[in-house]
Amino acid sequence: MIFSRIVGCGGYLPKKILTNNDLSQNLDTSHDWIVGRSGIHQRHIAADGELTSDLGLAAAKEALQNSGISPKEIDLLILATSTPDNTFPATATKIQSKLGMGSGLAFDVQAVCAGFICALSVANNFIRSGQSKTALIIGAETYSRILDWNDRSTCVLFGDGAGALILRSEEVISDKNELGILSTCMHSDGDFYNALYVDGGVSTTQTAGYLRMQGKEVFKHAVEKLTAAANEALGIASMGIEQVDWLVPHQANRRIMDATSKKLGLDINKLIVTVDKHANTSSASIPLALSVAVGDGRICSGDLVVLEAIGGGLVWGAGVVRW
Repeated sequence: MIFSRIVGCGGYLPKKILTNNDLSQNLDTSHDWIVGRSGIHQRHIAADGELTSDLGLAAAKEALQNSGISPKEIDLLILATSTPDNTFPATATKIQSKLGMGSGLAFDVQAVCAGFICALSVANNFIRSGQSKTALIIGAETYSRILDWNDRSTCVLFGDGAGALILRSEEVISDKNELGILSTCMHSDGDFYNALYVDGGVSTTQTAGYLRMQGKEVFKHAVEKLTAAANEALGIASMGIEQVDWLVPHQANRRIMDATSKKLGLDINKLIVTVDKHANTSSASIPLALSVAVGDGRICSGDLVVLEAIGGGLVWGAGVVRW
């Protein structure tokens, strides 16, 4: 039996920090207003000329360094992003070149904030089918480039960043108690297309556009669908919520995260939270949170970790990992 094992992770945040107080200088908002509605205290903003590929490359290099794996060993690179450098080619191919992979396959996936779960699922399937031996999965975003900085309902919620994981193929006798990806599940419902979207695009306005969101609608669906996806992934893995050591959700909003944890019946102390310092970094939020929690020693080898995310589409999903 072929299994996907996580052998390294990394993250990158731009140097510039934009605090809530900074935003209040130009917006009708305040630190307390933002924290009360989202739990966010600050966010990182990419520098002028700093591209999504630059963020993704930095996170990938850290993941490679932590794993001890050479770029030449990577035969699959999947970048989850909704803010690519260009309409095409895939931003993943630019990172492939800068890493010096030399060969293999690189492509982007676009599932907005659920992009990293989607990329993880695709990479896992490549490995378990024998098509890949070593996969690099990156979530990288420069959401600051598609925010309407006059819209306080959206611009205070997002930030820039990147995170990465490396998966490696392993042959095992049984998947019971093995380290690696135990299950994933993904869903979408296009009936809620307008709940979270960008009002521009190649075939519509020929501009990048700005992010628009129906906050109450997204909140309502997020708690319900994230809870269902986490339970579904646990069921596929033949695990129960009582066995979970850590829940690493998409870092969109602290209220959504707390409500989902409560609905799952999970101890709030098992929740990994980085939204306060990173804000919502879309597809980068889960690998960034993993990088932080592994780096500070909370997530350790053998821990059972649930990942979950929901984004525009609506698209949502979850995964269960034995670290």
